[in-house]
Amino acid sequence: MNRRDFARTSAGLLATLAAPGVWAVDAPEGRKRKCAFRPFQGNDPAVPITVVTPPDGNYVFTYFNVCPWSPSGRFLFATRLPYQDHNAVYGDTAEACVIDLQEQTIETVYKTRFWGFQTGANLHWGATDDHLYTNDIVADTAVCVRVDLRTRQTRAFAGPGYDIAPDESCAIGFPLELMDATQKGYGAPSPDPAHPRRLPPGAARDEGIWRTDLKTNEKRLLVSLAAVAAHVKEPPPRPGGTWYFWHAKHNRQGTRILQVLRHVLPGDEGGRERNPMVFTYAPYGSDIRSVHHGEAWGQRGGHPAWHCDGRHVTRNLDIGGKSRLCQWHYDGNGFRVLSEKLVSGGHPTVEPRSRFAITDHIEHATTSTVTLRLLDLSGHTELAVCRAPTIRVDKKDDATLRLDGHPVWSRDHRQCCLQAAPAGHRQLLIADLSKLLV
Repeated sequence: MNRRDFARTSAGLLATLAAPGVWAVDAPEGRKRKCAFRPFQGNDPAVPITVVTPPDGNYVFTYFNVCPWSPSGRFLFATRLPYQDHNAVYGDTAEACVIDLQEQTIETVYKTRFWGFQTGANLHWGATDDHLYTNDIVADTAVCVRVDLRTRQTRAFAGPGYDIAPDESCAIGFPLELMDATQKGYGAPSPDPAHPRRLPPGAARDEGIWRTDLKTNEKRLLVSLAAVAAHVKEPPPRPGGTWYFWHAKHNRQGTRILQVLRHVLPGDEGGRERNPMVFTYAPYGSDIRSVHHGEAWGQRGGHPAWHCDGRHVTRNLDIGGKSRLCQWHYDGNGFRVLSEKLVSGGHPTVEPRSRFAITDHIEHATTSTVTLRLLDLSGHTELAVCRAPTIRVDKKDDATLRLDGHPVWSRDHRQCCLQAAPAGHRQLLIADLSKLLV
């Protein structure tokens, strides 16, 4: 039994995670291959758009607020999914890939049993181009894994890695086996999809966001569900519900963490009434602040993200029956609507000057398309940068299989990466927005 196989056993999990060394990743045959980029020309795009993934598979990145470009800007990560016509099956593997944007090559650097349709293998870059982070299932537990792209060695850690600190000091995350309890496609596939792991009613004091030190491998509870739920002053509309965490994200300065808290009402095991609430707290779990406007319950909106300044949070919110892009200070003060005229929606993020935002819009009529929208928050105008085919999901089908655009800025905020399906397969497109951002 090789070391990687041993690590997947119960004894191996304890040995590996107690003092994780490294084990070699089996090098796939023909690991690095040419990936000829090609222009996307459908529907007369307003800017040059390039498809940067091969047409022989289904590729996604992580999420609209996780930059797929490496710190140097030379590389792009992508998850190659094993299929796209049914939900993730426990034990099936996806591929963590690195695209060289200069050489136009793609390389599989890790194969993992942790993946979902909405966040792929949850790939993150470290502080340099040297390290790529994902998760893997070891002895039925999803844990953070680091791939050293220089040595091709990997290291498993004690806790989950939903987000990596900007200085690469720690990984944080809610247990990834619990993500499917409120919404599928973001966490670890369940061995029993009809009955994913759930928490008992209430707000757990011994469960929450875990912090794993990436130097010492020390894992500790950073903030509990009970600690954050205590800041919700209004009682739920019905007693007996269960609290869960969702997205957790450091700001780019590493000085605050944005946290989404969800509440599942009794009898709503599918999580249709999740009532997402937004909080921020300090990197070591203190100074918990609520970030909301109006009533705590019954809010319509979502997709919070950090502003580049690290001091403000943006989020879609229903204002007068229309989705508006709103902003708060991280302590919940200073609420304002960024544009009273523009409809937001989708997955919006704002560039450093606060003038432009990008977001997506999905249309399901005779065909399914995703539109990349550029919002001018100063001029209160918008431009449909491109419209591209996406994956159609009928109401009778599993919505987890949908393909949202999830547009994400490059590190210099001159380009944007978008998910679409130009020829029926999930692909990554890069739009050059530089001439529009004047």
